[in-house]
Amino acid sequence: MKIVDVAEFYAEKGGGVRTYIHQKFEAGAREGHEIVVVAPGPEDKVEPREGGKIIWLKGPPTPVDTRYYVLYREKAVHQILDDEAPDVLEGSSPWQGGWFAARWKGDAVKSLIFHSDPVAIYAQTFLDRFLGSSRVDNAFSFYWRYLTSLGARYDTTVCSGQWLADKLAHRGIPRTQAVPFGIDKHFFSPDHFDEEMRTRLLRQCGIGPEGKLLITVSRFHPEKRLGTLLKGFKKASESQEMGLVIFGDGPFRNIYGRQADKIPNVHLAGFTKDRQELATALASADAMLHGSASETYGLVIAEAICSGTPVIVPSVGGAADLAAPDYAEVYPPGDAKACTAAIQRMFSRDQAQVNAGLQRAINERIGTMANHFTQLFEVYGNLVEQKKA
Repeated sequence: MKIVDVAEFYAEKGGGVRTYIHQKFEAGAREGHEIVVVAPGPEDKVEPREGGKIIWLKGPPTPVDTRYYVLYREKAVHQILDDEAPDVLEGSSPWQGGWFAARWKGDAVKSLIFHSDPVAIYAQTFLDRFLGSSRVDNAFSFYWRYLTSLGARYDTTVCSGQWLADKLAHRGIPRTQAVPFGIDKHFFSPDHFDEEMRTRLLRQCGIGPEGKLLITVSRFHPEKRLGTLLKGFKKASESQEMGLVIFGDGPFRNIYGRQADKIPNVHLAGFTKDRQELATALASADAMLHGSASETYGLVIAEAICSGTPVIVPSVGGAADLAAPDYAEVYPPGDAKACTAAIQRMFSRDQAQVNAGLQRAINERIGTMANHFTQLFEVYGNLVEQKKA
């Protein structure tokens, strides 16, 4: 099959969408499918990739995060789709890109990919501490009606887990399909534990090797609730020696950087393209600390678990769906005091029991992206055959 993805929020320094698309290229090459990605960028160009290509369409940078560009040329998108004549057309955004794909009149199976939940990212980030997540969802019923209207133009809406498919169906989105995500379980593994890296990271936090090492991997954006993590860590570190290393970057780097500068034993490691460095850091940490309640899956949570690292996460969203009690602690999103308590609970637990829980999760709970894409391509193949019938 030829699969074309109108990827409005793909960027070379992006986060989960970037990782997902790179893995899709690899899977397409492995299974004999051609993958074409249409994405906004700083110039018009075609970039060959193993398994397909990226067709960049020139657009202005977004005002909040200049790593991303605006997809606004619908006629150009439709001309590309006419030229490429895909068997499957994916819309990877509920905004302009999703509508551009939906309005294309070509004869292809159309799949809306639910990569992100805007209500969770924005409304719940700022309001759930006052109203609770369910009431915020109800208050934004107009958005769910909007998404239902968009989803009705697609043959399927694909999401990363059954919990999310159930939620979308409950909100009225038709033809939802759960195709569970996963990670590279060979790349992220407890085998990458490195005492030298652990000691070095703790030293960068200003403490010795006897301290506890917390790792956060996050974009610097309000939805990630880094302020909650910093406050929670600050209080927890007053009763036990620990360091916090934060990998990532983003539009609010200066704001969170100033907050971090005021807290002892916090090290901002910046954005890294070195996936091996990240895998080694995760495997060498005593726990991962996470703040976002808006993930649809939570790739970095799965990566931490498969690295043999317990997780401390909010009690809502994709991160919570991956967090079983035998290797995780949860806290209400945005609640710094509860975050402190969750950190303290984690570091008071029996490590052997936690490790046993992590091993069960690695074997039974976390899948692989190879399995995800095999299942996704099977779903698409069946839909293509049904369309031909």
